[in-house]
Amino acid sequence: MRSMLAATLMFAAATGANAQNAQMTAPQVPGTKPKTVQTVPIQPPAMQTPSATADAMARAERLALQSDLAWVGQYNGAITGDVSERMVNAIKEYQKAKGGKPTGVLNPQERAALAETARKKQESVGWKIVTEPTSGARLGIPGKLVPQQASDANGSKWTSPTGTVQVLLSRRKEANPTSAKLADLEKEPSGRKVDYTVVKPDFFVLSGLQGLKKFYVRGTFKGDEVRTMTILYDQATENTVEPVVIAMSSAFNAFPSGPQAGPPPRKTVEYGTGIVVSDDGAIVTDRLVTDGCLAITIAGYGSADRLAEDKEHDLALLHIYGARGLKPLSLVGGTAKTSVDVVGIADPQSQGGAAGVSSLKSALAPVASSSSALSPPPSVGFSGSPAIDADGKFAGIALLKPAMVAGPATSMSASQAVMVAAETVRDFLKANAVIANGTSTDARAAVVRVICVRK
Repeated sequence: MRSMLAATLMFAAATGANAQNAQMTAPQVPGTKPKTVQTVPIQPPAMQTPSATADAMARAERLALQSDLAWVGQYNGAITGDVSERMVNAIKEYQKAKGGKPTGVLNPQERAALAETARKKQESVGWKIVTEPTSGARLGIPGKLVPQQASDANGSKWTSPTGTVQVLLSRRKEANPTSAKLADLEKEPSGRKVDYTVVKPDFFVLSGLQGLKKFYVRGTFKGDEVRTMTILYDQATENTVEPVVIAMSSAFNAFPSGPQAGPPPRKTVEYGTGIVVSDDGAIVTDRLVTDGCLAITIAGYGSADRLAEDKEHDLALLHIYGARGLKPLSLVGGTAKTSVDVVGIADPQSQGGAAGVSSLKSALAPVASSSSALSPPPSVGFSGSPAIDADGKFAGIALLKPAMVAGPATSMSASQAVMVAAETVRDFLKANAVIANGTSTDARAAVVRVICVRK
C-alpha cells in the first residue's frame, strides 16, 4: 500500500509533464559519416514503439486506459492521460498476468477484456463521481462500500454500515495556510503513525496507520479555505479498498471549476440511430439516448413513444404511428466473428447539419456472452445503429457507452463501443410482443434518426 500510494502522489505532482514523442533517425552504414534526418511525427507501423502507439491515441482513450489499468491493480500513477514509461510497463504487466506477450500495446481483444474487468470492479464497489453538498468539491465515492452519508456545515462523511471504511471531506478556515503547515497539523491526531508524506506547493498527502486502521489524507487550500479528504479503512479490507484509494486520489477535485469527471451531463438535444423492425412502426434503439426525454422524434416521421426498455443490455423499444413506406430490416440469421459494418446516421454537427447515412467497419472482440467490443468506435449519433456481418445480415446493435473515468475535473470521458448480439435484440423484441417482420437486407433504408429533447 505504501509503495502504491507513494507512486501515485509522485505522479500526481507531475500532472503537467508533457508526453515524450517517439523519433526516428537514419541508420548509420559502417565506414560512412552519421547522417541526420528530420524527425517525423509518426513511425512506420513496423517501427512503432509502445510509447509512440500510446501517443497516437486520443487523450480520452489514454485516460480510460490508465483508469482501467488502475482498477485492475496494474497502474499506480496519476490518471492524467499523459504517456509514461509507468503506463507502458503497466500494460506489459497486465499482458503477462493474462499469459500474453508483454508488448506494451494492447490488441483489441486485450483492450476489451481489460475494460470489462475494470467495469466490473467499478460496479462491484458502486463507483461514482459526486459533488459534496456543502463545498462543491468533487470526489470519487465507492457507494456500495460506503452507502451511508451525513453532511453538515463542515463537510460530509460516507461510511460503511459497520464503520470498517470511512471517507471524510472536511472544510475549514485557516490563516495564511501553506501545504507544509497543513501537513504538520494533520500529523497531530493521537494514534496516527505517518509512514509516508509528500508536500507540494498546492497540496499535501499523508498515509500510514491510525489505531487499527490505515489512513490516507489528501488536502489543499484556496485563499484561507482548506479542504481535506481523509480515507480510513480496516487493514483486513486493504485488498478491496487499495485500488479505490488510488482512483479517489486522482478523482479528488477540492475546488472544481471545469466539467465534472466521469460521464458527462446528458445533452439537451441528443441524436441517435434507430432500426425499423416492423412495418407497423416498431423501432429498436439505444436506451441511454432515449432516457429522460421530454419528447422523442423520429426525423421525417414525427413523434415516437418509448414502450419498453432493457436496462441490462441498454436497448429501448420505440413506436411511431401512421407511418407509411417503412422498410423494416430483416433480423434473421446474422452472425459476426471478426468484423462488422456499422450503418448509422452521425450527429448533425459532424455532417454540417445533414442527415446522411454512412457506414464504417469495426473489429469485434468478445467481452460477454451477449456483447462484443467495437474498435474503432463509431461516431457520435451512431448509437443504436445496426451492425451487418460479412454476409450482409444483421449481427447486432452498436451502442456508445460513456465510460467512467477517474481523473481530474478537466478529464474527458471516453466512449466504449459495444455490439449487442442479434439474438439478444430478437429476444428483447419477442419479450415485448413485437413481430419483427422485416424482409429487407438494406440497412441504409431501415435506419432512422432518433432525436431526444430534454430539459
